[in-house]
Amino acid sequence: MSFGGLFDGGTCGGGGAHLVADMAYGSSARAISHPSILSPSLRRSSMFSSPGLSLALQTNLTAQGDQNSDPVAGGGGGTDVSDSARRSKEDENDSKSGSDNLEGESGDDLEQENPRKKKRYHRHTPKQIQELEALFKECPHPDEKQRMELSKRLCLEARQVKFWFQNRRTQMKTQIERHENTILRQENDKLRADNLSIREAMTNPMCCNCGGPAVLGEISLEEQHLRVENARLKGELDRVCALVGKFLGKPISTLSNPPPLPPLSFVPNPSLELANGFASVLPPLSTVMTPTRAVAGGGAAFTGGEKSQERCEFLELALAAAEELVKMAQMEEPLWVPCSDTGRESLNYDAYDQCFAPCLGPRPSGFVSEASRETGVVVINSSALIETLMDPARWADMFASVIARTATAEVISVGVGATKNGALQLMHAELQLLSPLVPVREVRFLRFCKQLTDGAWTIVDVSVDATKGNPLKCRRLPSGCVVQDTLNGYSKVTWVEHAEYDEATVHPLYRPLLRSGLALGARRWVATLQRQCQSLAILMSSSLPTDDDKTAIAPAGRRSMLKLAQRMTDNFCAGVCASSAREWSKLGGGVNIGEDVRVMTRQSVSDPGEPPGVVLSAATAVWLPVSPQRLFDFLRDEQQRSQWDILSNGGPMQEMAHIAKGQNAGNAVSLLRASAARSNQSSMLILQETCTDASASLVVYAPVDIPAMHLVMNGGDSAYVALLPSGFAILPDGGSGGLKPPGGSLLTVAFQILVNSQPTAKLTVESVETVNNLISCTVQKIKAALNY
Repeated sequence: MSFGGLFDGGTCGGGGAHLVADMAYGSSARAISHPSILSPSLRRSSMFSSPGLSLALQTNLTAQGDQNSDPVAGGGGGTDVSDSARRSKEDENDSKSGSDNLEGESGDDLEQENPRKKKRYHRHTPKQIQELEALFKECPHPDEKQRMELSKRLCLEARQVKFWFQNRRTQMKTQIERHENTILRQENDKLRADNLSIREAMTNPMCCNCGGPAVLGEISLEEQHLRVENARLKGELDRVCALVGKFLGKPISTLSNPPPLPPLSFVPNPSLELANGFASVLPPLSTVMTPTRAVAGGGAAFTGGEKSQERCEFLELALAAAEELVKMAQMEEPLWVPCSDTGRESLNYDAYDQCFAPCLGPRPSGFVSEASRETGVVVINSSALIETLMDPARWADMFASVIARTATAEVISVGVGATKNGALQLMHAELQLLSPLVPVREVRFLRFCKQLTDGAWTIVDVSVDATKGNPLKCRRLPSGCVVQDTLNGYSKVTWVEHAEYDEATVHPLYRPLLRSGLALGARRWVATLQRQCQSLAILMSSSLPTDDDKTAIAPAGRRSMLKLAQRMTDNFCAGVCASSAREWSKLGGGVNIGEDVRVMTRQSVSDPGEPPGVVLSAATAVWLPVSPQRLFDFLRDEQQRSQWDILSNGGPMQEMAHIAKGQNAGNAVSLLRASAARSNQSSMLILQETCTDASASLVVYAPVDIPAMHLVMNGGDSAYVALLPSGFAILPDGGSGGLKPPGGSLLTVAFQILVNSQPTAKLTVESVETVNNLISCTVQKIKAALNY
């Protein structure tokens, strides 16, 4: 056992250390205090301040030193030691182990010099030490129960286990302290070297402006450090003020007076003309000047901390994305190349890479790109449209066939003043194509709103990194719209959609459609927005049209029917795709269903708008060699419905009510009545909604209860009318990539059926096979009716 600096100088050497080690185990108290061995100063201080001396040895020496003043114990030569000191040394010997005696003498030497304690000393076996070390790594402070279990397993006394852990903790603490002391010593040396270099620099100061010798007054070292810190803080303030100035659109002067930042440069596009002959006299897009003030709700973005840094990064990304979006909305060739065959535009990626720095880094491996642009006029002013797009719930209602689910994760800024200028929020969304063969796109993105000038706005979406544990399947590059007010109170919308996604998860039949941008591209967003704005204008109108009515319905009844039809269509869209908007459980293998048929099930318990029980949803998609318009007209025609619908009872249906939802005759809500199969049978009512635009068409229907529909038509609440929708989604084939002849349609067929009225009932194989046969039979009848 080595005690390091126990003895002063080198007079005793190793022999002195050996002597003290021997005395710690067997020598008398009189021998320890003998003046010929230890000096007075050593007896008073050196021994007990030595870092190498164990706590047990200090206790023993203290107890022995106290007895040196006892005349009775003076001549005993170590045989008159008190019982308390003897017990202390016995506990010390019991606490010794093979792993603790690393720096002292061997067990045989100790046994020869102290034969009385020979039987009490125990050297742990390697296996015992291994077990003790394993438990020490897991629990350095075992409780009494753990020590008892360990002592039984290792055939040791509980006191030996206890002392082993005490000594092991002491050894670990000593090692840590040595390591910390080494680090502190190195840091101290570094600080000392820095101090010397600073002092040397201060002796010969140089002027930063002229390079000549500088004359310093009585400036302390602390003041020098404060000046350096002040310069660093000024640089940080300049950077933050520049970011705020770019955010507000007006440079902010700082202590260092930086030059004003150039505003967002936008290229005017005189070739963009409004559709339908509307004239537009708008000023060129430029950054609007807003008052200099703190951004409401976003002030925390400019404070310290990790969250502040993340928000600053989000803001910089949103500003860069907004500038890119506005440029892409107005630039023409060579960025956008028109296609004479399709009348659409395609993005020149070489020109894109030259014009814009990548916001999100390189494209992930295996991803493909889709980019599209579309311009149209919508029946809504820019302020109302901006409010709708910045509200997640209203945004999802506006694009119910495209958005399966959306939520706001964090509102970083609510905007400046009472407007949405500068509003920034972090959002999650699930984008869907109404087909079971195309997976839902989950995206996490920033949505940023900026006012360009009076009556002109831009809203941009840009993806941020996926959350931990969720692999990235899709990301949106700067996408969104530029909105400008027109003179007649409408808005001109230029939409840009730019995305990268993993194409391997998409069925080959739909890959050409997605790449063309017709599935989830700009045309789909603009066409859906135009149709929904017309529908909302009719829904909110004080006087609804009545010239196309088959049955007189009060305005309140019309609005109730439109709300019911909207809920029916939303439920249909949620049942086609496996999104998280509804708790659907997809059926796995082992069920006799078609290869391209997706079957899902869920339990309806407390939803007042659905019948209680086990609901089964089945959907499939097929290609048909007919145009989308012809297929849509065939499916919505009540006179030809008997050719494919089993609910028609084999005869034509009668239209009882008709409510137009736009200028296109295909956008309407109808109430149909099926012919009774027998005279004693009451006829069935079917609620149907048809929607069509330049990108897609929908035919959705559901059987409804006759008393419930009478209540709705009289203006009653439609939220409690239970229905399960079925229907069709029609999309252009996008050329099919050579798999099929061009000019066809992609038809999605979906049914929702109540297979059991008990929510806790088990799904049977017969129910699944029945739904599968229903889908197959319906598809075959449609093909036969279209002569295919």
